[in-house]
Amino acid sequence: MTKFTVNDRPIQYRMDPQTPLLWALRDASNLTGTKYGCGTGDCGACTVDIDGKAIRSCQVTIAAIEGRFVTTIEGLSPDRSHPVQQAWAAQNVPQCGYCQSGMIMTAAVLLRRTSNPTDEQIDAAMTNICRCGTYPRIREAIKQAGRIMRGEERVAAAPAPGIAPADAARHVPGLTPATKD
Repeated sequence: MTKFTVNDRPIQYRMDPQTPLLWALRDASNLTGTKYGCGTGDCGACTVDIDGKAIRSCQVTIAAIEGRFVTTIEGLSPDRSHPVQQAWAAQNVPQCGYCQSGMIMTAAVLLRRTSNPTDEQIDAAMTNICRCGTYPRIREAIKQAGRIMRGEERVAAAPAPGIAPADAARHVPGLTPATKD
């Protein structure tokens, strides 16, 4: 039995200890925000935060993280109030969306180290692949998230912290609630 903490909850997995973390999260914990992209650690779609480091979850076994702390996109902020999530929406970063959770987790780890990263620091940290090529928007979103973290900016284009995702359309001027015709 392998034990560690996922999104602030102690977890015990009764799985082969050599199971990649990605599959334990997706299949056993139903945390499907962490995506399978390449399985070789190259794309970064499966990136999670393990003890404050951005780690490709397809490349680490559950045995290797015994006793450690894992945060997935679901644990970053259930109401999308994290500054990176706010800036991501404000900068219209997502296109296909597949890489987004890994990108967001990598950016959150970077901004925890420095809330005012240089372009070079962003480039060095963001080794994830975006198939749609939204890299300029990703860089600007990271900078904006830093400004939000430092209290220099507030985002009006995304739901404010504390707004439930289901209620977002009522609180964001650019969204309209779905109506039945």
